[in-house]
Amino acid sequence: MSWGAIWPNLRSGEVKTHVDSTLATEDIGKALAGALKSRIHHHSDVVVVCIGTDRSTGDSLGPITGTLLRERNAGVSVYGTLEHPVHATNLSDTVLLLAERHRGAHIIAVDACLGKADSVGVVTVGLGSLRPGAGVNKDLPAVGEVYITGVVNVGGFMEYFVLQNTRLFLVYKLAEAIADGIERGLH
Repeated sequence: MSWGAIWPNLRSGEVKTHVDSTLATEDIGKALAGALKSRIHHHSDVVVVCIGTDRSTGDSLGPITGTLLRERNAGVSVYGTLEHPVHATNLSDTVLLLAERHRGAHIIAVDACLGKADSVGVVTVGLGSLRPGAGVNKDLPAVGEVYITGVVNVGGFMEYFVLQNTRLFLVYKLAEAIADGIERGLH
């Protein structure tokens, strides 16, 4: 399938781009800037919450993205790195911590997801909260006012096994594009 550089879903307000597009980073940045345009004021705090675990290749998209942002000193507060991941067992505590430390901040949530075969490699930027774990039937708190997801593999059957057997190359490529896009979108 050939992907256009960027295509909006008019019903949901989402913007999608494929990681293999030469404009993926630019598309993510533009979509993020557009999503935050009316929400961010010059002195607003921006926090990026990168959700996932380094114990599952497919679910490591968030922590890898967070690590890249932290290493680059991207100018935002980052929660969720390879060293200190934000995952199912500490997400509720992290949400409470965000409310305490970053009252009024604009939260961008990043997470991996599973999708259809022709969606693998797609990055989605949208308005609203992210529901981590929804694809694997976990009831976790919603996070963020803007979300960025990357489709790392095919869903629908044996999700935990699929996440464990996802190619790290794809996950890393998605993480690089998302981190670059976040930097572009905020500057």
